[in-house]
Amino acid sequence: MPLKVLPGKPSPLGATWDGLGVNFALFSENAERVELCLFDSRDPATQTEAIALPELTAHVWHGYVVGLRPGQLYGYRVHGPYEPELGLRFNPAKLLIDPYAKAIAGAVDWTAPVFGYPLGNPREDLCRDDSDDAWGMPKGVVVDGTFDWQGDHPPRTPWHQTIIYEVHVKGFTRLHPDVPEELRGTYAGLASPPMIDYLQRLGVTAVELLPVHEFLDEKELVDRGLRNYWGYNTTNFFSPAARYAFAGDRGDQVAEFKAMVRALHRAGIEVILDVVYNHTSEGNHLGPTLSFRGVDNGAYYRLVPDEPRFYMDYTGTGNTLNTQHPQVLKLIMDSLRYWVLEMHVDGFRFDLASALARELHDVDRLHAFFDTIHQDPVLSEVKLIAEPWDVGPGGYQVGNFPVLWTEWNGKYRDTVRAFWRGDPGQMGELGYRLTGSSDLYGDDGRNPWASINFITAHDGFTLTDLVSYEHKHNEANGEGNRDGNDYNLSANYGVEGPTDAPEINELRERQKRNFLATLFVSQGVPMLCGGDEIGRTQGGNNNAYCQDNEISWYSWTLDERRQALLEFTRRVIALRRAHPSLRRRHFFRGRKIHGSEVRDIVWYRPDGQEMTEEEWSAGWARSLAMRLDGGALGEVDEFGRPVTDRTLLILLNGHVEPLEFTVPAVPRGREWRVVLDTASPTGGAGDAAVEGGATYLMRDRSLAILEQVEP
Repeated sequence: MPLKVLPGKPSPLGATWDGLGVNFALFSENAERVELCLFDSRDPATQTEAIALPELTAHVWHGYVVGLRPGQLYGYRVHGPYEPELGLRFNPAKLLIDPYAKAIAGAVDWTAPVFGYPLGNPREDLCRDDSDDAWGMPKGVVVDGTFDWQGDHPPRTPWHQTIIYEVHVKGFTRLHPDVPEELRGTYAGLASPPMIDYLQRLGVTAVELLPVHEFLDEKELVDRGLRNYWGYNTTNFFSPAARYAFAGDRGDQVAEFKAMVRALHRAGIEVILDVVYNHTSEGNHLGPTLSFRGVDNGAYYRLVPDEPRFYMDYTGTGNTLNTQHPQVLKLIMDSLRYWVLEMHVDGFRFDLASALARELHDVDRLHAFFDTIHQDPVLSEVKLIAEPWDVGPGGYQVGNFPVLWTEWNGKYRDTVRAFWRGDPGQMGELGYRLTGSSDLYGDDGRNPWASINFITAHDGFTLTDLVSYEHKHNEANGEGNRDGNDYNLSANYGVEGPTDAPEINELRERQKRNFLATLFVSQGVPMLCGGDEIGRTQGGNNNAYCQDNEISWYSWTLDERRQALLEFTRRVIALRRAHPSLRRRHFFRGRKIHGSEVRDIVWYRPDGQEMTEEEWSAGWARSLAMRLDGGALGEVDEFGRPVTDRTLLILLNGHVEPLEFTVPAVPRGREWRVVLDTASPTGGAGDAAVEGGATYLMRDRSLAILEQVEP
């Protein structure tokens, strides 16, 4: 019996089930005809129906099919001219994924003719390939979006109280012995009681998930027996990656993702998504035709103005999304709102965010993308994090994003690494980075929490490898160790990789503690790279994007050193959470507050005297102390009450020799008590007391935190 097809509606885009049937709507400004193709759910290679969408409204092709239900597999064939020299790449032989699909079933079979042109053709992409590829293409899934949220409420953790844990959904649990085996590596595994308990005990307030939008394993990786592990190769911006779903790929991945968010929220943990709206998995002009390219190439991508056969590439991946086009901007905003309103996520970290801000070639702070988010009542209220660079000219934009935005602070990473390595001339830069980078964010209406501070991230060395390897070891990637940046502002202390030398291992462990302690005593928002707290190693691989194996997965077999590092990390995070002085909402003033006789911050030399201007720029300076006065915060809580704290003294010794610090005098009846010292494997200092004016012996290359208390 033939299906009944009605005109339907142009909005919303995508496939929408209403209980009686499904409305399909697809934007294509330059198409001549659009066919909706339905597939057998038991045999996804078998096409059961081809329906010409009957209506066209404002460049949206639409139709309503009576009787279809959730679980239905579908795709599109879009008819139009194939003229690459003009930027037109329509090819109805290629099944296309709906850009608005809420779930995707299956994966690309690279033996299928998924390229719009015949491979090996001497004219490359200028000739159209008419081989049908539907049997090897993923299909969209009609989903039922209803879900029992059970009164879910977002934690809405204020930025200044936020502690981010960057984590990979699969790698986090793939080897964890306490997670049921069938749930390891899945959304359900991340939300399992052992992992939520781990995150809570660690003390983080948010997980930042590496990309979970449906993404592609590139052909060149598959040919080498590898997979895309990180996920920065998005195919669809609405569907959660089915590879991380225990429930499978027929729409249940949506509910599993929602259940994960609900469980994390109950534990007080926010969910931030790392999103890749700057490019797609279709690559350059020689890439496959999967979705956007075949739907409307010239609308979705930035093409070279005088040679529209080719793509502008500000991302290093072959293409750049065309955020100048209203429909592309709408796509991104619709996707973001979907993840907030329907999936309940709490924020986004935007990969290569500078690429989203490009008008012509320049990065424009007032680009429509930022303006639209700023005025959006939903998106302006969630956490927005920019990776403030891309690979194009002028793409390094640290400090230049608008209000409401925070930024990965690459200058913080580089300065802290350089200081603990022992590079000269770091004191002035270090002062800025420890206090929230006011030189970057203090003059444009932003606050210290605009700075997302980090030492390591997914891209680069892990913390253990940072102090263990002088050079990258990416041989397993199959690119002759040519990939990845060999830039390492740490040191291996004379031995490359693992060693049995106790003095080198002890120094490496202390340096890891120094990095972690510095991160959590710095103003701004700390981001901990998942696994650094348990000494995760990638064997020196600093570009493990394609290592979906034990190289990247977290090992939970903790020896004494790794267990001690975990205890240290928990201790220093707990200190941060206990002291408002370490997570201020406003920049330091360095002067009297509201007429008080105290200053909010004072800098000291090891001899107990205040730092001079000369010493801030001196190349020989390697050590300093900063005193944070807990009575001079100048802040109030949500009830209008003054926020106070105990006064803290943070000592940093970057010298390769031990050093005695003279601690400042304290009021009568008080003393300094050591609450953390990186010379200890777990940071414990036995609450050692130090009188004001006395000295405290610092281990070479170490950090200590003292608290002013009554004896």
